[in-house]
Amino acid sequence: MTRQAHLIGAMAGVLMATAGAPALADEVVLATTGGLMRNMMEEYMYLPFEDETGTTVIPFDIEVPDQWARAEGMMRTKNVEFDIVTATGPDLVGRTDMLMDIPCDKLENVKEFGLKGACQPKGVARTTGGMVLAYNKDAFDGKAPQNWADFWDTETFPGPRGLPDTGDKDWWVPAVALLADGVKKEDLFPLDLDRAYKKLDEIRPKIAVWWKTGNQVQQIMRDNEVVMTMSYSGRALATIKEGAPFAMAWDGAIRDTGYFSILKDAPNAEGALKFIDFFYGNSEGQPKFISAVGYATSTSNGLTKLPEDEQKLYATYPANYEVLVDPDFKWIGDNRDMLRERWTAWLAQ
Repeated sequence: MTRQAHLIGAMAGVLMATAGAPALADEVVLATTGGLMRNMMEEYMYLPFEDETGTTVIPFDIEVPDQWARAEGMMRTKNVEFDIVTATGPDLVGRTDMLMDIPCDKLENVKEFGLKGACQPKGVARTTGGMVLAYNKDAFDGKAPQNWADFWDTETFPGPRGLPDTGDKDWWVPAVALLADGVKKEDLFPLDLDRAYKKLDEIRPKIAVWWKTGNQVQQIMRDNEVVMTMSYSGRALATIKEGAPFAMAWDGAIRDTGYFSILKDAPNAEGALKFIDFFYGNSEGQPKFISAVGYATSTSNGLTKLPEDEQKLYATYPANYEVLVDPDFKWIGDNRDMLRERWTAWLAQ
């Protein structure tokens, strides 16, 4: 099957229809979201990898929840067709039975260029951002909020705020409430929810928008509906690049990393590992990829190749990286239902 034909087949779902036919040794099937991320991965990573190794990366466009549902079906029928899947931090601790162990010591580029913590037992970091405090630089007479305590300080920094209600990250807001109340980031977990929600009661009257999507948080910044908001760093950066007068405060931002993981019994696990290692060593493609997608990678081969002023806009810039909150995904996963119930009950008050 030609590369073009296989790509068309993958997008049409033919990979599932042909269950039982193993992937070719010179192909790696990578399940990830479509759009900008897929297009930039193809331009700066997939095609250069093929040029260097002769192995074609077949992107399979799929949203992450659907990816896991499909992967579970593959494992039940013992017809695994995805090699690499997109994983979050909770997936690395909650789906260990589905994921192959990563031989971090054998990935030479990952060892040489990877940042601390980039290679985990069940996944290797792809892109990292943060849930940052984004603020309007023109709103406070030259003063700049630095952290979540300033988000709560409505006297020094008056004006409407925004916070997320995304439906799946109901621990984000309680976590930053505790930071605003003086809890150190290394002491956050397990979350003291009684203390967190008491602090949230203080700021609630100032929340003008409970945003649902990345598009919405960008729009409320563009339209000056808020003077401050929690935002995905990539969305905030895109809005800043459009010309909106916003900036980002990284102190206490919640680290948000997407990982490359390899399914157990993947048809081409060896090729998948080679691609991941290539991703870390691709010094030419890394900085272009970072600038294009608005998220940093966890390799020193990337961000350091950008101008210093641009580096400061990304989560893995050293001064930003050291102040990020490192979530305890094991605790979050173990308390998933309780966290959701507490959040929805508080919003409904």
